[in-house]
Amino acid sequence: MKKIENANLKSYNTFGIEGYCKNMIIIEQEKDIQLFFDHDYQADERYFVLGGGSNVLFSDFFKGTILHISTDDIQKREETDQYVLLNVAAGTPWEKVTQYALENHLYGIENLAGIPGNTGSCPVQNIGAYGVEVKEVIDKVEGFYLHSGEPFMLTNSECAFGYRNSIFKTKLKNSCLITSVTLRLSKIEKYTLHYADLKKRIDESLQNLSLQSVTDAILMLRNSKLPDVKEVGSAGSFFKNPIIGQEHYHRLLIEFPTLKAFSTNSGEVKLAAGQLIDLCDWKGYREGDAGVWANQALVLVNYGTATGAAILALCKKIQRSVYEKFCVYLEAEVYLL
Repeated sequence: MKKIENANLKSYNTFGIEGYCKNMIIIEQEKDIQLFFDHDYQADERYFVLGGGSNVLFSDFFKGTILHISTDDIQKREETDQYVLLNVAAGTPWEKVTQYALENHLYGIENLAGIPGNTGSCPVQNIGAYGVEVKEVIDKVEGFYLHSGEPFMLTNSECAFGYRNSIFKTKLKNSCLITSVTLRLSKIEKYTLHYADLKKRIDESLQNLSLQSVTDAILMLRNSKLPDVKEVGSAGSFFKNPIIGQEHYHRLLIEFPTLKAFSTNSGEVKLAAGQLIDLCDWKGYREGDAGVWANQALVLVNYGTATGAAILALCKKIQRSVYEKFCVYLEAEVYLL
């Protein structure tokens, strides 16, 4: 376990933003977790658990302690003719998990290939892409409650998953240290290909489906729209797709007949945030080194030396612009610290 005072967080977030925190504790091994609670934990301290830093924007000095878990392990816990249970340490890069699934012919997370970040963060956000959400394969989540140091184990249903949401962002927000996630992956070949852009790419380029070919198509589609965070700083989709009522939607259709919309289980309508931003002429906008990605308006980027404050200011301008045009509020998907 490492403890760093006044830590620079630039290398710990995919935006590449230079930010600082009062203290940073890096947990490298499973045994470090108990060591932290025995010797370094302070009940009155403010904590933020940081995974791969792919869904966070540091816009100010963080006056508390950043907990960063870098444990890295994938263990097969159970196997039947139908499925495999994988227990994955929280610090394991998600890219490593999707690659493991590919190499071992396990199905269910191929649509989530290419998403940056670590496994411990995936249930918090209920990460999703191209018609699949990680809640569909999570069996359980384990960790410790920060206020007491007591361990917990939550089943899938207890995690209260929703669209880019979970109990870890609501009732248990900032109060859990997730140490592992157990995934139930299928051994039976089955794909989710109904997402429009993905279906088009599959229909145009593939004759015989395979886990490798579908994964390749997912990565090609993703790379055609999103920047490589190793070259251009970003946190992927910055905003959630907004959900509005049917009446509101039909009013908007009168003026904007090309609006993309998806029905929800609640009977409401989910709009495409990227399209709303694009219709407000933000796509490709740049102010200094803070900008909106030219290939996907949903993505805010740091072209080099943008500050967190500059990215946040751009976020607010976009929110205000979209609200004024559509009377729709865009909620940030990224954590703002």
